[in-house]
Amino acid sequence: MRYAIVIEKAENNYSAYVPDLPGCIATGNTVQEVEAEIREAIAFHLDGLREDGIVFPQPSSVVEYLEVAA
Repeated sequence: MRYAIVIEKAENNYSAYVPDLPGCIATGNTVQEVEAEIREAIAFHLDGLREDGIVFPQPSSVVEYLEVAA
């Protein structure tokens, strides 16, 4: 499966979340670190759903960038 993630710059680190997996979040000191952490968080989240007998939510978020005048 391919889930969209959102990475945001915080004051002293980065945070990430998965719109299609509510509650699936991670933090890291760098973008690379938070990407690795969110991969682990997704795997852990899906394992928990599997153990509880819950069907995985299908990825449905759409990610686009828009050019806007500054």
